[in-house]
Amino acid sequence: MIAVCLKWVQPHGAADDRFAGISAADQSALELALRTAEARGDDVVAITVGPVGAERALRDALACGASRAVRIATEPGVSSLRTASALADEIGAADVVWCGDYSADRGSGSVPAFLAARLDIDQALGLIDLEINGNGSQIRAVRRLDGGRREVLSINGRAVLSVEGSTARLRRAPLRSVIAADTAQIDVRILDSPDVTTVDLVAYRPRARVLPAPAGAQALDRVRALTDTGAAPSRTETVVLEPDAAARRILDTLRDWGYLT
Repeated sequence: MIAVCLKWVQPHGAADDRFAGISAADQSALELALRTAEARGDDVVAITVGPVGAERALRDALACGASRAVRIATEPGVSSLRTASALADEIGAADVVWCGDYSADRGSGSVPAFLAARLDIDQALGLIDLEINGNGSQIRAVRRLDGGRREVLSINGRAVLSVEGSTARLRRAPLRSVIAADTAQIDVRILDSPDVTTVDLVAYRPRARVLPAPAGAQALDRVRALTDTGAAPSRTETVVLEPDAAARRILDTLRDWGYLT
């Protein structure tokens, strides 16, 4: 079995689900889960933790090709650790678990790591490129590291994989599948004794930068001090020459500037 975990994100303060959905990273995870299942001849189970509105994402997953959908019902504010534990209890012995790297609500991206620890299997997080071999038994992945570095991984066992939104583009579901998904069964589990923490969410506002006052006795000098970008002076000039002389002048100037040897 291949599992894909989807996070339903509803904008803070939104009165309905019109602007809610899953992130591009979760869409990529769903597409890669479907590709892995097709290569292995396996089934895909789509799982989410959230309210009834989250079933819309599950029905989209069913329309795209998922075999089963599970919603773990809970209240908002469940911690990442508790979410991962609930997902692990439902996933069980899945061979590969696909997740999005970060959610659209400035999530911490910690659920995949917690999930791997809870399942006691390998993890490969922050993947930016993937290649699935013909029978799906091995996955070659490229992982983003700090400082612009990359790490190439070969994954051939049970693992939790989290991907960025650019790794794959979710396929378009056929109309017949979309219609069938509207009435498809979604298994609902109740999260017992959730550790709900009430948190007041506010819009992120970066701290203002403290800048020195512009120097200058006159207003014009102060305006120039504020608008001066500090860029290097222009090295352009206007010359009027015959074509052959103009070409030689351009080449000589490019050599002086170091563009030509």
